[in-house]
Amino acid sequence: MTDSKSAQRVVALRPQQEIMTRQRLPYFVGVSGQTAGATGLSMHIVVIPPGARAEPHLHEGYETAIYVLQGRVETRYGENLSQFVVSEAGDFLFIPPGMPHEAINLSETEPARAIVARNDPNEQERVVPYPLKP
Repeated sequence: MTDSKSAQRVVALRPQQEIMTRQRLPYFVGVSGQTAGATGLSMHIVVIPPGARAEPHLHEGYETAIYVLQGRVETRYGENLSQFVVSEAGDFLFIPPGMPHEAINLSETEPARAIVARNDPNEQERVVPYPLKP
């Protein structure tokens, strides 16, 4: 039998492969349960192509922290996405569990990039689409 201390290890990762998320945005997977054996967090790089936007969604049961590396992003949030905040390089953004939101790249020519951290090692499994009301 192995105790938890001997099962722990340091994992170095360099994201190489882009995946498409349930939010319909490209991610470069970093730390997760699958890649590093994480049990309480995940951290990735998201790229929002020029003029693109995420599908409206929410994260069921976990928090999200975002650090914008490049670009300007409008995040619409709340009931029917009626509120918004604009973030740019150097800004942090916190999204509580269950908060409907979508991210929109405000540039038509440059991608926006951000680091996304969540307190769930398998966060894509609990991304829930958020239908907008007419």
